[in-house]
Amino acid sequence: MTGKTHLKADILLPRHVAIIMDGNGRWATAQGKRRTSGHRAGAEAVRKAITFARRNGIEALTLFAFSSENWGRPAREVNVLMELFMTVLKREVGELAENNIRLRVIGDVTGFSNRLQKQIRIAEEKTAHCNALVLNIAANYGGRWDIAQAAKTLAQRAVAGEIASSDINETLLAEHVCLADGPEPDLLIRTGGDIRISNFLLWQLAYAELYFTETLWPDFDDMTFAAAIDCFVRRERRFGLTSAQIQQLAGSDNEHED
Repeated sequence: MTGKTHLKADILLPRHVAIIMDGNGRWATAQGKRRTSGHRAGAEAVRKAITFARRNGIEALTLFAFSSENWGRPAREVNVLMELFMTVLKREVGELAENNIRLRVIGDVTGFSNRLQKQIRIAEEKTAHCNALVLNIAANYGGRWDIAQAAKTLAQRAVAGEIASSDINETLLAEHVCLADGPEPDLLIRTGGDIRISNFLLWQLAYAELYFTETLWPDFDDMTFAAAIDCFVRRERRFGLTSAQIQQLAGSDNEHED
């Protein structure tokens, strides 16, 4: 994985970046090509984004590859996406491991073919030891499904007597949604110009900064990624507090460092 853009060492980077990769079809249509060629071009943009995140010390990168609603797209396009997913898993897993990148797939993978499920397991196992960057691929994923499956798990535990229904709160639910074992997303990037989150990480994005760009996903590169990071670091994240409280907390932290 190659690339040259480095962020300044002294800026406070997001630990976890999530991306809705939108615009593959429109990119292809604008060039007079089939929509499926846009997905193939988008695969190269994925490589660039992973390289950028790895090089700049971002801890986790979550990419929305295929939503639970995408099954409604034309059958030819869905088939191409599934084969592309399979091909990329086989082709890239070795390089991910070499670069100390752990791959995880989140979503209802039981909806995929047995062949694809097997390839997902192989890729996850081959990179399970890696810890420089966690690459989460959201496939057959929906935010509402995620919350519902967490609630179902808690209900089953309550019925089994493992917990009382009164024990169920935000903290316990948060432990059962996808990505519970890592930092919540600090920054969500959506390409393609649409300004919505499309049922992606509904629970996890509660306090994420949102960044929308007109850039279509196949054109997403280091400069586009860096622009999103630059916008992120210029924002004040208050998490429900006031600016004065944030400044006071920052001053307190500086005193402790001294």
